[in-house]
Amino acid sequence: MSIPNQKLSALIITYNEIGYIEKCIAAISFADEIIVVDSYSTDGTFEYLKRHPKVNVIQRSFLNFTDQKSFALQQASHDWVLFVDADEVVSSSLKAEIQQTINSKNACEAYWFYRKFMYQHSPLHFSGWQTDKNHRLFRKSKAAFTQDKIVHETLKVNGRSGKFTEKLIHFCYKDYSDYKAKMLQYGKLRAQEELLKGCRFSYTKLILKPAWKFLYNYIVRLGFLDLKKGVNVCYLNALSVYTRYKELKRLEMLQRSPVFPKMVRKHKLA
Repeated sequence: MSIPNQKLSALIITYNEIGYIEKCIAAISFADEIIVVDSYSTDGTFEYLKRHPKVNVIQRSFLNFTDQKSFALQQASHDWVLFVDADEVVSSSLKAEIQQTINSKNACEAYWFYRKFMYQHSPLHFSGWQTDKNHRLFRKSKAAFTQDKIVHETLKVNGRSGKFTEKLIHFCYKDYSDYKAKMLQYGKLRAQEELLKGCRFSYTKLILKPAWKFLYNYIVRLGFLDLKKGVNVCYLNALSVYTRYKELKRLEMLQRSPVFPKMVRKHKLA
């Protein structure tokens, strides 16, 4: 049994996404509203979004992913919310599954999406990404982002979670420098998260954790089957871990500084 005319809000956060955002917006044009929170892009992303007739774009400084997505969620007018990244595309078959789901009387409160990772224009089959999934479709009234994660934001759902059959297409790897920049950013944000949890730096972690990350994704998670693509992705993911602990050391040194408390109040470790 269906419940007709369920409204859907599509939400995105952006920073310098020209080349990706156009496909993303086109693929979610079926949503009743599209809200984008932009972190003051400098590559024309904001101007493109401002001109788009269906997009409501808001500029806001970026603190961390959980904070920015929580703000975006507050802007949604409708209970059903679809969160996508700017480098993700909803296929026509996934669109149909989304529309059928939100109009079903027996719909869960939230849904996991599996993702198909794209290395430039070809699929990345292994390298640790093959079982990746995220909550992307949910009822605003039944879910919220937990505040203890600032990088890989986590949704707390009051109710049932289902899984979608169709996959979200994720263009994660534009080129080497772009992916490297993302991994370095993630590593630094994870360091802030670790510090807030009370984790401490050690040289053992700085050396062993990145090495294990590479070997686990390249061998155990079959990254070697992705050939050169697997080498690049596994190395850069390991580099993110190395950056995390290097940044954690820097933050601990700042923490011992007499100016650190003032810096935390002003920047919240950003």
